[in-house]
Amino acid sequence: MNAAFDDNRARRNVTVLVFAQAILGAQMPMVFVVGGLAGQSLASNICFATLPISLIVLGSMLSANPISAFMQKFGRRAGFCVGTTGGALGAAIGAYALYLGSFPLFLLGSLLTGVYMSAQGFYRFAAVDTASDAFRPKAISYVMAGGLLSAIVGPQLVKVTAQSMVIPFLGTYLAIIVLNILGSFLFVFLDTPRPQVASEDEPRGRTRLELLATPRIAVAIICGMVAYALMNLVMTSTPLAVVGCGFTTDNAADVVSGHVLAMFAPSFFTGHLIARFGVEKIVAAGLVILAGAGAVALAGTDLENFFIALILLGLGWNFGFIGATTMLAASHTPEERGRVQGMNDFLVFGGVTIASLASGGLMNCSGGSAVEGWKAVNLAIAPFLVLAGGALIWLTFHTKAQSGPAE
Repeated sequence: MNAAFDDNRARRNVTVLVFAQAILGAQMPMVFVVGGLAGQSLASNICFATLPISLIVLGSMLSANPISAFMQKFGRRAGFCVGTTGGALGAAIGAYALYLGSFPLFLLGSLLTGVYMSAQGFYRFAAVDTASDAFRPKAISYVMAGGLLSAIVGPQLVKVTAQSMVIPFLGTYLAIIVLNILGSFLFVFLDTPRPQVASEDEPRGRTRLELLATPRIAVAIICGMVAYALMNLVMTSTPLAVVGCGFTTDNAADVVSGHVLAMFAPSFFTGHLIARFGVEKIVAAGLVILAGAGAVALAGTDLENFFIALILLGLGWNFGFIGATTMLAASHTPEERGRVQGMNDFLVFGGVTIASLASGGLMNCSGGSAVEGWKAVNLAIAPFLVLAGGALIWLTFHTKAQSGPAE
């Protein structure tokens, strides 16, 4: 086997990345559970309650291209350590902002937390750096499955820490600092290829515009954007909706926990399903399941509705996002890696940023009650599902028309 595609080496790296996803990834459900609630307590206008979460996603979007370029030059390990530094610093500023009662400072901390979120997004790409074509979808799935433990640990840490100090949620942000410091040591064991400095006569690959003009890459990015953005749109509002409908913060944490479990538990078999049925069918299944999540949410606001809708939301995201990532990973050359992966995550998290910003406005400023706001959030997903579904259908017909391998 080519040394560049050593599956034994890839499996070792996947193990490290699974632990990183499990330990470091726990901070993401933590900030998504408490970010909107903390923002609601600090903001002068409740329409801005989810702005801290939006700033996390904005930070991730702005960091995507720089971190990708940094990794292309200095390696995955260095890039992931930059991510944990951003996560720890963002949590420290967030904790200090809660102590001072400063909403602007809390937003700054949230923006820096986005640096970690962006770096975490590259775990899935690092998993395939040394993987063969056959192992690639499984490697991505296994790394994403590491989020299963984070789905348990994160919300449970919220329960323990949210009210552990006089200032609500301060203990949660202090716990996030500890997670980032301890988790950084995992990357000592990561063994990905050292970046090679390209000589003048080596191929540079396609430009960003040429990459975007490639049908398979364009559709992969669209489906990834829609799957992630819609998941974030609904999840961002969930704690506010659960509490607004008369349930407790612990209930909200349990719903988010169920959601994150559903995001990552299917990863144990998603790669196998992609290998058996093809990536396009799995992405399509994800879009259908996301539509089902919206239908359940619109059917009522009992606690069971929240649980079922958010579980379906997580499952749909898993199929849609892992499928889109697999499609993208097979559509570019090694010299294009940093360019296409950074561009993809910039666009994906750009869409997620818009969704997150819209979530707070729809939830808190669309009608006079939490029920009406929740309905508005879930109605908003329909046109984007149509967009992604249409793009996927177009790609299928385009591929058949080419009478050859997909571009």
